[in-house]
Amino acid sequence: MLAYLDHHATTPCDPAVVTAMAPWWSEAFANPASRLYRPALQAAAAVEQARARLGAALGVAPDAVCFTSGATEANNLALKGVVEAAAERGLSRRRIVSLVSEHRAVRDPLAHLHRHGAPLTLLPVQADGLLDLNLLEQALTPDVLLLSVMAANNEIGVLQPLAAIGRLCRERGVLFHCDAAQAVGQIPLTTEELGEELGIDLLSLSGHKLYGPKGVGALLVRPGVPLAAQQHGGGQEGGLRAGTLPVPLIVGLGVAVELALADREARALRLAPLRDHLQQALESLGGVTLNGCATARLPHSLNVSVAGLDGTRLHQRLRRQIAVSSGSACSQGSPSHVLAALGRSRAEAAASIRFGLGRGTTEADITTAITAVSEAVNQLRSGPTGW
Repeated sequence: MLAYLDHHATTPCDPAVVTAMAPWWSEAFANPASRLYRPALQAAAAVEQARARLGAALGVAPDAVCFTSGATEANNLALKGVVEAAAERGLSRRRIVSLVSEHRAVRDPLAHLHRHGAPLTLLPVQADGLLDLNLLEQALTPDVLLLSVMAANNEIGVLQPLAAIGRLCRERGVLFHCDAAQAVGQIPLTTEELGEELGIDLLSLSGHKLYGPKGVGALLVRPGVPLAAQQHGGGQEGGLRAGTLPVPLIVGLGVAVELALADREARALRLAPLRDHLQQALESLGGVTLNGCATARLPHSLNVSVAGLDGTRLHQRLRRQIAVSSGSACSQGSPSHVLAALGRSRAEAAASIRFGLGRGTTEADITTAITAVSEAVNQLRSGPTGW
């Protein structure tokens, strides 16, 4: 049986989440915006209960939660919404700052805004994938309106220093957006958990990254942050996101976030040693290099490059036994811009393997992965082309 080790791309929906969603597909199917009869009121109540659960789990008020179709839409709403709202108010601040290693769900909206006149600064990252805070401090000039930095990188799992970034933004009056699709349910993010204020003004998340359903996510918006709607038509979600609300998905998201936070610590304590064992076994093959920081990273994340091998041939052999990738599921096979940002060549990036362990990962899965990679590497190294 194929060992699934691509939990960065997506996660299986938790059975408890599926059960919670079930009644809202066909039994309690009313539109929550139709408030004139009981079934619709029940649907509306289910949405608000999920909003309250999500807010409580992430340490924000319920009215800070805007439901979206996922983190991509949440990112677009945050980035475009802030820039357009600032333009409507006639603010002189227009520049956006971000990192070269961001997900395309951030990079592409930023490119769109830049084409339409917004000044854009993309900062490099260091060889370990971490942002240089001194460089960021220099980049936060008086014309900067917004900074967007992801909490956890989707390819290499690197965790950026959010609290330090947030402090720099607050000191300079810069809004701070964080794509936390890979971080929610994986690492502590609330002030109560961390004992300090992160200073995040807008935070994006997605249900399918944390054992919830696909097609739903949320943008958390700090009260008072001006935001222009990107979807018009019915005034739902406080006027920020029009469209009939998907009650089953929203209910599922609320349950999924609670469950992910409930077992987060135990999951991390179980998966980190499995990841470390996998890394040590692969490094013993020789020519295997870790991509990204060895310490500040997600506990279930591992990304390595195998020197001297053809990446296509490597992954052709691996896909017979394990489900892994060489980068983002949104990259459509193009070379990883994240690994390029770390200084990896196109060949090194192609011969990289991203492992994402998850709730269902077992020791047997890790053994399968070690065997699969070892056999593939040895076969390719002993072939006609050698190294």
